[in-house]
Amino acid sequence: MKAIILAAGDGSRMGELTQNIPKPLVILNGKSIIERQISVLEKIGVTKIYIITGPHNEKFNLKNVVYVNDLDHKKHDILGSLITARNYINEEIIITYSDQIFDEKIMESIHNFKGDIGVAVDLDWEKNYENRDQHPKSEAENVLFDNDGKIIELRKNIQKPNSVIGESLGLMKLSKKGSKIFLDKYSELEISHTGKFHNSPSLEHGIISDMFQELIDSGINVQPILISGKWCEIDTPQDLEKAKKIFS
Repeated sequence: MKAIILAAGDGSRMGELTQNIPKPLVILNGKSIIERQISVLEKIGVTKIYIITGPHNEKFNLKNVVYVNDLDHKKHDILGSLITARNYINEEIIITYSDQIFDEKIMESIHNFKGDIGVAVDLDWEKNYENRDQHPKSEAENVLFDNDGKIIELRKNIQKPNSVIGESLGLMKLSKKGSKIFLDKYSELEISHTGKFHNSPSLEHGIISDMFQELIDSGINVQPILISGKWCEIDTPQDLEKAKKIFS
């Protein structure tokens, strides 16, 4: 199985910690964030890992991975960054953000998913925002379910009283068929789409949740992979300190 790690962001919210290195190389209890991810991926049987790099790409020196340098990282957002590796999205694949760490239990849930397009969702997510003022709850990438447990919306800060709402981990899995569906839809959009793209100003500045919303709106089933276990998104120095305690 393959995995793509999206690591082309500038990590600006980490302050001095990312002035000279990419955020994935920030050390957490003696090991970099991305090394922790790679270790868990290898434990579940991932044999090919592709890392999409951006600023400070020369600082990456990890072995047994393939690097894809996103030379246009300043011209697009994370969806465009993923598409720079489109030649590798051609079979069963896990896609993950480089600023998140997960325990093996969560990765096993992703690995065991048998559908075509799956998104990891934490239903017990709100506790993660306690005492997290540098990255408030309103910035959570939410997932809204209908009464049948089907995903109907993905975007930040969903406010729907009396509804089932989870948080997307930024961790997803595509089957070989799902990879084709994803890329075919994006190729179609490249030709035909203009203007605003869901919650982003344009396709070029789209994020991955926009793309999943496009698939859902097109009648394509994006399934939840409900997880339990330890995970952290590391977006601020405060998040890093919290992750150090959780993964001590």
